[in-house]
Amino acid sequence: MIRNAHEIDFQIFGEEMQYVEIELDPQEAVVAEAGSFMMMDEGIQMDTIFGDGSDKNNGFFGKVLGAGKRLLTGESLFMTAFQNVVTGKKKVSFASPYPGKIIAIDLNRFNHKFICQKDAFLCAAKGVSVGIEFSKKIGRGFFGGEGFIMQKLEGDGMAFVHAGGTTAVKELAPGEKLKVDTGCIIGFDASVDYDIQFVGGIRNTLFGGEGMVFATLTGPGTVYIQSLPFSRLASRVFAAAPQGGGKDKGEGSILGGLGNLLDGDNRF
Repeated sequence: MIRNAHEIDFQIFGEEMQYVEIELDPQEAVVAEAGSFMMMDEGIQMDTIFGDGSDKNNGFFGKVLGAGKRLLTGESLFMTAFQNVVTGKKKVSFASPYPGKIIAIDLNRFNHKFICQKDAFLCAAKGVSVGIEFSKKIGRGFFGGEGFIMQKLEGDGMAFVHAGGTTAVKELAPGEKLKVDTGCIIGFDASVDYDIQFVGGIRNTLFGGEGMVFATLTGPGTVYIQSLPFSRLASRVFAAAPQGGGKDKGEGSILGGLGNLLDGDNRF
C-alpha cells in the first residue's frame, strides 16, 4: 500500500561537506536519524517518535515490530520528527556526517521503493517508511560486508541519502552486470538483482587487498556507487593514528621525527 508522504521542497548546499535545507509548509514534517540535524527556523517543533512516523505498521505491536527491525540495521528505535507548527514556510537543515554528497531520492521515480546501505539514510518526508530489506540469498548474509540486511525506503515522497566521496550513477540495461566493491554501493532500485561473487584465486584472496568477494548488480535499474565508503575512510584514519601509547613512528619513514619536519609536520 502506497502512503501519501508530505510534499517538501529542498535545496542542497556545498561541495565536499554538503547539507540539505528543507522548506516546510504549515503542518508539513520531515523525519531524520539522530545526529543529522544542523539548524532550523523558529516555529519548527522537534519531537522524538517511535519508529519512522509512517502508517505502515499500525497499532502498538506493529510499531514495536517495525522499530525492533531497525535495531538489526544498527539504528535507534527512535527517530526525530521536525514539523512546521506555525503559519508561513519554515526551513530545517540536515548535514552530511563526513565528506561526500547528499543524494535526493524521489521514490516515485523508483516504483516507490529504494534499497540502500544501512547507514546511508539521512532524512525523508514524513510518511516515507524506513525499514529493512532481508536478503533471500545466504551468500550475501555471510560475505556481503553489510550483512544480509540492507535498508529500504518506501512511499511516494522525497528521501535523502548520503554517499562518501564522489558519486557515480549507472543505468543498467536488462541483464547487464556491474561488479562493485560491497562497501561502495550506496543503493539501487528494487528492479536490480543483488548478489555476491567470490573474487577467485588464492593469490587474489590472500594478497589482492580487495577482500574475498564483490557485489554483482544485474539490471535493469539504476545503481548509485560511492568512491569513499565510511568503513574505508575509518580504516585509513585508524591506520594513520598513533599506535601503542600515543607514540607516532612517522608515516612509515625510517627518518621518524626528522621526516616529519621535512614534510611539514610541525608537531613537537
